[in-house]
Amino acid sequence: MSTKPPTSLTERRKAATQLDIAHAAAELFAAQGPHATTAEEIARHAGVALRTFYRYFRSKQDAVSPLLAAGADRWRALLEAAEPGAGLLRALETAVEESLAAPDEEAAVALERTRGLLRAAADDPALRAVWYRVNQESEERLVPVVARLADGRLEVLRVRLVAAAATDAIRIALETWAATEAGVTGEGSPAALALRCLRQLLGGMEELPPARDR
Repeated sequence: MSTKPPTSLTERRKAATQLDIAHAAAELFAAQGPHATTAEEIARHAGVALRTFYRYFRSKQDAVSPLLAAGADRWRALLEAAEPGAGLLRALETAVEESLAAPDEEAAVALERTRGLLRAAADDPALRAVWYRVNQESEERLVPVVARLADGRLEVLRVRLVAAAATDAIRIALETWAATEAGVTGEGSPAALALRCLRQLLGGMEELPPARDR
């Protein structure tokens, strides 16, 4: 699915309907598990017809992809706002920390919803496949963002490695946190774990080569 902000009224309505369905699916999965949940239940819970559900999603597990992708979109947007040529690792750390922070109730609820989905995915291969697909797509979209921030000071291979490491740092942190009862802030939180993962995976990235002459 596209992660570009919807522009037309039709696109905004479509995105809103998809999100309503995603919220309904996430709520039902967390309450009774994917196996006990049907597409019909999700559609009814979201207040849409079953044909509308299948217009947007191929399966009941696929319905949660907008929610899972939202976090990746948020942290990538933070990176896109950073200035090229600055410290790459610091820019990554700042974006990770801000995107996984829980400064208000809405952010805390969103993280807890993700925890419920990841716990449900432990026993559902199809739901895990959606999670892995969302992460793969996020990594691919992150490559040009990292390349811009590196400002020509990293070869293509290293740009891809940075994008992969950053994506995996967040994925592993969320999966690790979801398996615990740790809070959304403080020690053991998603933000704290993601920073640990990022620093260990990119420990050699503190310094970039000098900027190229133009």
